[in-house]
Amino acid sequence: MLKPPPIRPWTCARCIRHEHRRRLATAATSATTSSSTSAPPPLASHRDPQTSHQDATLRQIFDSQPFWKDFSARQTHPSRKSVGLFQNRYLTRPEGFEHFASITLAKCKRIVTKVLAYNTTEQYKSIAKDLDRLSDLLCRVIDLCDFVRSTHPDRNIQAAATQAYAQMFEYMNVLNTTTGLNDQLKAALALPEVTASWSEEELTVANILARDFAKSAIDLSDTDRQAFVELSNEIAEIGPEFVDQMVPQTPLLKLPSSKLKGMDPLVVRQLTRWGSVSLPTIGMPASLALRTVEDADTRREIYMANRTSAKANIERLEHLLHRRAELARLSGHDSFAHMALSDKMAKSPEAVVKFLDALAADNAPRVQSEMQELLEMKKCDARSGNFPDNLNAWDRDYYQHQLLQSMRSRTRTPDVLSAYFSLGTVMQGLSRLFHRLYGIRLVPKEAAPGETWNNDVRCLDVIDDREGHVAVIYCDLFERAGKSPNPAHFTLRCSRRILPDELEEAEALRNATGGLFESAQEAATDGLAANKSRRDNDELYQLPTIALICDFAIPAGNATKRPALLTFREVQTLFHEMGHALHSICGRTALQNVSGTRCATDFAELPSVLMEHFASAPEVLDLYARHWETDKPLDTSRVAERVNLDTYSQGSETEAQLLLAMLDQTYHSNLPLSPGFDSTRTYQDVWGKYSSLPEPAGTSWQGFFGHLFGYGATYYSYLFDRAIAGKIWKDVFKRSELGAVDPSAGERFRDEVLRHGGGRDGWKCVAGVLRDESGKLAEGGEEAMGMVGQWGVKD
Repeated sequence: MLKPPPIRPWTCARCIRHEHRRRLATAATSATTSSSTSAPPPLASHRDPQTSHQDATLRQIFDSQPFWKDFSARQTHPSRKSVGLFQNRYLTRPEGFEHFASITLAKCKRIVTKVLAYNTTEQYKSIAKDLDRLSDLLCRVIDLCDFVRSTHPDRNIQAAATQAYAQMFEYMNVLNTTTGLNDQLKAALALPEVTASWSEEELTVANILARDFAKSAIDLSDTDRQAFVELSNEIAEIGPEFVDQMVPQTPLLKLPSSKLKGMDPLVVRQLTRWGSVSLPTIGMPASLALRTVEDADTRREIYMANRTSAKANIERLEHLLHRRAELARLSGHDSFAHMALSDKMAKSPEAVVKFLDALAADNAPRVQSEMQELLEMKKCDARSGNFPDNLNAWDRDYYQHQLLQSMRSRTRTPDVLSAYFSLGTVMQGLSRLFHRLYGIRLVPKEAAPGETWNNDVRCLDVIDDREGHVAVIYCDLFERAGKSPNPAHFTLRCSRRILPDELEEAEALRNATGGLFESAQEAATDGLAANKSRRDNDELYQLPTIALICDFAIPAGNATKRPALLTFREVQTLFHEMGHALHSICGRTALQNVSGTRCATDFAELPSVLMEHFASAPEVLDLYARHWETDKPLDTSRVAERVNLDTYSQGSETEAQLLLAMLDQTYHSNLPLSPGFDSTRTYQDVWGKYSSLPEPAGTSWQGFFGHLFGYGATYYSYLFDRAIAGKIWKDVFKRSELGAVDPSAGERFRDEVLRHGGGRDGWKCVAGVLRDESGKLAEGGEEAMGMVGQWGVKD
């Protein structure tokens, strides 16, 4: 029931942490002061001197190392006392993590004791808020510590965070088997007078927690529950092993260098020993060979090795799938897919297949056209024994590469784009875009001593023109030794309304901690950011605290004058991650279980995928894209050329994702329980039915499909959200009067989608923003899933 949100490996990780309260030395102070007024203030303008200064400063803290050194000087001054990591007052030293966990654990136990004693209707009315606070307290420690132990460079702090994480995680597992909490929640849900008194958020959270209790097998007999735990533990062990052991059956191919004609000779030379080339069959060398080697027979040999995984890992996968199917059956579900999808927008595997089939039908003409173009290229390149009338699986990458090279030769080189995308200008552009659409700005804030985990981390306050201070973002965007190269978004602390009795408890805690906190509000939030919400009668809210992680290159040598310049793909990545941040910022709910990105898995990528469309929109580029030296504006047609190059094979790319999504659904049906289940035969069957090119017999690529563990039965989600995002982009933003920067379109998206977080059914959000009057979208189900598939993926 009470659990941290799952982490998404490829771009973002879900909720994990938080931040500050005290603002040091920025003009944001006056903007963030919350005062109760009868009418909201007008939207700010960039013509306002204060806003213009903050806008210019935002660019400089990322683009000018001398400016950043001066701006951040006080946070590293030896005379200044640490305020604690993220301004969490407990975390001024490694030992503080244990103190933080112990204090939080005591709070949790008091809530559990109180809830277990409930026996009146009035008491039951508060159970949704109580259990939500219990969940929030757990996540305050678990999410923050999970982030710190994987990000902080100090090993002592990593170890302390890991210990606190383990302590709270162990307690969470105890709670998940505490039948009394489940019984009390069921009792509350069974009382009409109680449920009628709840807000939509409270009812949603109560139902989420009840489903999570059920998923943890709390209603099963003792024997079955023990079997459930054993199966879950076995799956938790097999899954990482499967991901870690994704190796080919044949790791190296020995080839004469003459067979690799067309491949970069420098790479070939590096792989040559004693006159023979040792080519790794996975990774960059193999991919390069498949794109460039002229000899078709050699490409076929490389393709077969590249697509054939080790037998031992296939056995691990089949074991994993079988155990998942057993777990689902034990829990009363027809399959693991039925179990996993019950709380998603799709609801069932039948609905997912309906979506995938409709999307495949929409995509078929485009992928067929692409394959025909490649076949025509192959006919012009016919060699003896090259089967010129047929396109083979090992031909696709080669001829796609040839076509792309031909397209590039006819257009201007895209390499010049980076000069217009300094990191500071892109951050400035994001702030300007958010201000146009949503009335929020990114305002630089001087970090307090000890607040960040590295001196390169920039702190930004998020300021709403009508509501004041609404969120905090930590930007850790530059590369450094030992840092993960994977871009990610973390919500370190979710939004939640702080109730009056919490402030009373906090006042007692403040007196007991010897001056650790200056006020009851600080004690209630551990020192992290809070503010009153004008949308909720000036109630006090803890603010979303977000970390953005990227790995952008720092200018080489002592080139302090040149800023970090991003490729257009990196610009798209930053827009994507800021889309997740936007969801966290705008989804400021009263209950943390539905705050921001805490929504259905197949809805979570919608804001981030939509933001990718903004990255290439001319009206958005006009807001900020200027040459870092000359200040000359970018010719936006160059970006259009780049997008055309990047999407020329979109049909094939969509088909590749369709194949994986369909394989994921098939593997998580009840098929693994069948005698003689063979994952390789299933893989070949799926490819035979859905792929435009036949897969050669003998391959077994499923042993490389690591997302089967982390995204079991939900791999379709990214395609699903891409289809919805494309529809919203086309029907809401591009059809509006001002296009991508139309404030009315932004207000519509914020009101119908972003502000609800996970507190509103995703189908109602989609129907609302698209103004669907048929009622079919709002109902969801198989018909709605089919409709989304028919929209197609249009980038």
